[in-house]
Amino acid sequence: MDKNSIVVITGANSGIGKATSIELARTGALIIMACRSIIIKMYTMNRYIHFLIPMIFGAAGLLGIDAGAQTPGHEPVRVAIAGVSHGHSSWIYGRKNTNDIHVAGIYEPDAELVKVFSNRYDLDSDLFHNDLAIMLDRVKPDAVLAFGPTYHHLSIVEACAPRGIHVMVEKPLATTYEHAIRMESLAKEYGIHLLTNYETSWYPTTEKSYQLVNDSSFVGQIKKVIFHTGHSGARNTESNKFFFRWLTDPVLNGGGALTDFGCYGANVMTYFMKGEEPISVPAVTRQFKPEIYPDVDDEATIIVSYPAAQTIIQASWNWPFSRKDMAVYGDSGYIIAEDATIMRIRNRETPAEQLKKVTLSDIEVYDNPFSYFADVIRGRIEVPEFGLYSLENNVMVVRILDAARESAKTGNTIYFGK
Repeated sequence: MDKNSIVVITGANSGIGKATSIELARTGALIIMACRSIIIKMYTMNRYIHFLIPMIFGAAGLLGIDAGAQTPGHEPVRVAIAGVSHGHSSWIYGRKNTNDIHVAGIYEPDAELVKVFSNRYDLDSDLFHNDLAIMLDRVKPDAVLAFGPTYHHLSIVEACAPRGIHVMVEKPLATTYEHAIRMESLAKEYGIHLLTNYETSWYPTTEKSYQLVNDSSFVGQIKKVIFHTGHSGARNTESNKFFFRWLTDPVLNGGGALTDFGCYGANVMTYFMKGEEPISVPAVTRQFKPEIYPDVDDEATIIVSYPAAQTIIQASWNWPFSRKDMAVYGDSGYIIAEDATIMRIRNRETPAEQLKKVTLSDIEVYDNPFSYFADVIRGRIEVPEFGLYSLENNVMVVRILDAARESAKTGNTIYFGK
């Protein structure tokens, strides 16, 4: 074996294949590593076949030797953060370092919150700005992550889109359908990516359920899906006060539990239904804790009907504990996804219910939304039409929430297409 040799090794991304690749690379041979690829799989949207993609390395690449500058397209995506009041803003600095993004600036107009956030993560004060437009022009990010009030998502897109800056917002996309349509128009006009992040998009059980519903005949024709989402209620504590202020504001959040947790079921069901338009939406909201949430609902039940299916979304700030689970029923089987990794399944061909644990090694999903966003921006993957992060899915989500809010307010069922 010498530098003129070319070796193809399958299964080369782990175990014996990887070890063999390293040893042969030491001889100077050209090593072609054939491995399963999440990128090819997601790009083609084929959930059964793991394509083989050759990864070609010499000794330097395999042995971790710096062969010079970074490979083009592998540098961290330069991002700015618009607002840090959202309870999920801790994901930015609390996650493991994956070198997928580099935070170049943070816009946050609340001076008290800036102090709290900078102290918590030991950040330089020069990173913070109190004017969004000035920050965007100064730091020139490739993308913006929005972690402020949902109502502000529109103004963030209005600032970013004309500058060609991609945007990822925390769920939901917008507080109103009117805002969502305007944001969609801006994204298309200026050619930017506009993604919406949900925790359940990272769940292996979400993608596995989609596979069993749409890529197999395990459950048959989908008939009913029931979602339970929420927690025991937001609290106005010292550490949570910045988030609580707008989370319980009917304008800044667009509602209470209906908006905060109703969006999860609408997002996943739109994915399952491949964007099919609902027929109707009736909804009921309650206010069980008016002393805590005087201006918004804390309990919501939303029924979304389709020509051949129905979903019931139970969103609540009154569960005894946090939960995001769903039950999917078809005409020949069911799936009960208890959390991110545990699911129970059964159909007519199985004698008893099966308990399954589904992990990232079983089905390939991004468990880091920022890595997903970075790969979309780099062009490594495409967002599937009506996929969980997609703009068209999340415009539909806001349309469903708008209808649910109107139904709860008027007591009438809201019909689509009228």
